[in-house]
Amino acid sequence: MLQLTICLDSGGEKPLYQQLYESLAAQIRSGVLKAGDRLPGKRALAGQLAVAVNTVDTAYQMLAAEGYLEARQRSGFFVLESGGFPAVEAPPAPREERARQVYRDPPPRFDLSTGGVDTALFPFRTWGKIQRDLLYGEPELLRHGHRQGDEELRRELAAYLRAYRGVDCAVEQIVVGAGVEYLLGLAARLLGPVTAAVENPGYDRSRTILENNGIPCRCVAIDEGGLSAEGLEASGADLCYVTPSHHFPTAVTMPAARRSQLLRWAQARPGRFILEDDYDAEFRFDTRPLPSLQGMGGRWGPVIYLCTFSKSLAPSIRIACMVLPMGLLGRYQAVFGSYANTVSRFEQQTLCRFLSQGHFTRHLSRMRNVYRGRMTALAEALEGAFGRENIALQGRHTGLHLLLTLKDGPGEEAMVRSAQREGVALRGLSQYYMEDRASCPENTVVLGYGSLRDEDIHALAEALRRAWT
Repeated sequence: MLQLTICLDSGGEKPLYQQLYESLAAQIRSGVLKAGDRLPGKRALAGQLAVAVNTVDTAYQMLAAEGYLEARQRSGFFVLESGGFPAVEAPPAPREERARQVYRDPPPRFDLSTGGVDTALFPFRTWGKIQRDLLYGEPELLRHGHRQGDEELRRELAAYLRAYRGVDCAVEQIVVGAGVEYLLGLAARLLGPVTAAVENPGYDRSRTILENNGIPCRCVAIDEGGLSAEGLEASGADLCYVTPSHHFPTAVTMPAARRSQLLRWAQARPGRFILEDDYDAEFRFDTRPLPSLQGMGGRWGPVIYLCTFSKSLAPSIRIACMVLPMGLLGRYQAVFGSYANTVSRFEQQTLCRFLSQGHFTRHLSRMRNVYRGRMTALAEALEGAFGRENIALQGRHTGLHLLLTLKDGPGEEAMVRSAQREGVALRGLSQYYMEDRASCPENTVVLGYGSLRDEDIHALAEALRRAWT
């Protein structure tokens, strides 16, 4: 009988059976224990190592299960031929180096990024109550729902979009998904291969999504009416991505005449489509927003409509919707009809009740009042700090950001750097130009005020005054 050399540590971190298993496996792999060798009986080895018989039995059974040993009835455990694996040479130990200290910039005192929202405005109590009621009262929501989104939610979305955005759609035209970016990717794969026209300046991430889905993009300049219809025609594109309600970042609202031009462009050739991103349409402060392009084109028109609840509720609640033209529904079902929906049914039904019970319209009204007051206070503070004759502010009518132009300023890059030294994080307008940066207005920066605290407005204006004067 073999005499094994094994040392076990009863006070070690690993249990004894694990230590025994690893020791025997290592001896089999290295060839110390050869194929055909019979291991000591369980009681004999347990006595030799001063451990319980169950400890040895567990280790042997693990080795047998992994093909190192074979259990032969009334004979014991034997090393298998397949257990003679070649020894694996351990890699050399890495050379010890002193850990390098990583230095990070401190967070800015004032964050004027355009993606921020005021999380204090989130309807915690109402949203939470609806979710609790659903969690305990609707166990069927744990099952799969409709692939385009729960029908009840799509019905409420159709009613809301019809009443507030002039969208003309049936329930079956709506697709619910986890964010506009996801839905834009679906639309791109549905329409490709085509060439798309995108706004310049504009939201570069949308261009990236289109290009990642095989759609090359051509930039078309923005003027005082939004995307240029002449530039669109000259681009040679058959797909157009626009934000007509509130262009980002210039804050231009596309007038009705320009919208009609875009629709005529799309209808002039079969296979042309418009991707309408209804960005920030819910935050209009002066008058009711113009009806959507989709509403002007109708159910059978050439417009794919996209909207999100990331600004009106919270960015982390990934609920968005896409309204497809009736003529694309068959193609969508053929390509994506088997895709499962990407939004939790509990989130879907929470939003459904939030809409149907009237909470959403009241919540939006409250948010508009807060953001309108914040925008007005910020504009007044900036004009007080610099003098009205020294700055120009654009975008007061809608959205959650302003464009500030400093007359006779030191240049955009210098403005951004000096603001950063005062603890203000912001971006220059030229950073949103994908082409032709030379045409960008000088000394212009983008101020997002969504997450700016009201009590910080005057301190922010003073910090910018110190930075730029």
